[in-house]
Amino acid sequence: MLLRPRPFLLQALTPLHPSRGPLAVRRTLSAHAAAADAAPSGDASPPVRTRHKNSRTPVPPRVSVNTALFFPPGVDRDATVAAEMVLPGSNIVVGPYAGDARVKEAEFIGCSAHARDCPKDDRPEFAVLGRSNVGKSSLINALTRRKEAALTSKKPGKTQTINHFLINKSWYLVDLPGYGFAAASKTARMDWSSFTKGYFLNRDTLVGVLLLVDASVPPQKIDLDCANWLGRNNVGLTFVFTKCDKVKKGKGGRPEENIKEFQENIKLVYPEPPPWIMTSSTTGLGRDGLLLHMSQLRNYWDNETT
Repeated sequence: MLLRPRPFLLQALTPLHPSRGPLAVRRTLSAHAAAADAAPSGDASPPVRTRHKNSRTPVPPRVSVNTALFFPPGVDRDATVAAEMVLPGSNIVVGPYAGDARVKEAEFIGCSAHARDCPKDDRPEFAVLGRSNVGKSSLINALTRRKEAALTSKKPGKTQTINHFLINKSWYLVDLPGYGFAAASKTARMDWSSFTKGYFLNRDTLVGVLLLVDASVPPQKIDLDCANWLGRNNVGLTFVFTKCDKVKKGKGGRPEENIKEFQENIKLVYPEPPPWIMTSSTTGLGRDGLLLHMSQLRNYWDNETT
């Protein structure tokens, strides 16, 4: 399969420079779909809202945050969007590329110390990134419904390699090292940063990054810096707010308040809002919606690379 040039993948909008006016915006998958984008034939699947029989019933939160919507490929920006077209607890509109989002199989393929060692087939992939202890492993386990797909640990910073999980034998979920763990050695942190950035800049099969942000605490500068770096390097991202069921005493406001504050900060670097969704690995909140969002980006990617 021939791969299209990088602009056809999920990419972020060029952030604004604080000392200049708005830069020219590149219309990519993180922006709304261009009017010329053709929708695939056939009916799109409606939002999946099934719940696992053994999980708690996730209740969509009342989101009093920025309501600026993310328009996926195939949805015109000027189209009238009904409430049921927006995934609960998110700003993501469901478009015609949304399809079967079920995870039927999940297989650990291997770990790589460098981007050059990653699988070399043409399967699309989503990278999971975030601060150490933000809940990366818990999210991967929740998405795959495998308790130990990605081993969780009480010691942050345990993941030190690029770990590939093959989903349904058709696409990859990639667990990347967490950033910002102070207990790691300075040399280790530099090495992790080096090979992680190499992965982002050289991985042609990367559809997009799931940037995890802990909603139970106020916005952290390191998360904003990471989002800024991804945007400036034209790497597409979706903000996945984790721990939306938790309120930590003495560490800030409620998750909805922290998310609102985070989005106010992110406006300074993104001319248009990237997609975002609220999740909880404990209750299952946002799981089905996130998988459906990933399906429409992945299906668009497949359509553009054939």
